[in-house]
Amino acid sequence: MSLEDLVRREAVAGLPPSELAGRLLDSRLYFERPDRPGFLVVETGAGLVVPVFTSWEGLALFAGVCDWASTTTRDLLELLPEDVRALVDPLDGGGFLLDSAAVAELVETGER
Repeated sequence: MSLEDLVRREAVAGLPPSELAGRLLDSRLYFERPDRPGFLVVETGAGLVVPVFTSWEGLALFAGVCDWASTTTRDLLELLPEDVRALVDPLDGGGFLLDSAAVAELVETGER
C-alpha cells in the first residue's frame, strides 16, 4: 500500500456514512465489455456477480487486454438485474460485494 492509498483510506474512514455513500455512488467503475450490450456475469458461491474495478489497471490485471467500459456506481446499480451484484476489486484483499440494498443501508445508517 502506498502512502497516498493510506492517506486516502484514513480520510474516507472518518466520513459520515451518508457522505461515504454519496462518494461511493459517484465513483467510476471499470469492467470488461462483452460483445453484446450488457455485463459479463459470473456465477460464484456468493451468487451472480459482475467483476468491476476502481481502476482500469485493476481490470487489466484481472482480464488482460480486453474491451472495457466504465460507468458510475450509481448507474451500474441501476443497470444491474436485481439478482446480480457487483464484485468490486476482486483481486484486492479489500474487495467487496455491492448492490442497491447495501448502498441504501449505508445511506439510511447515516441519516439516523
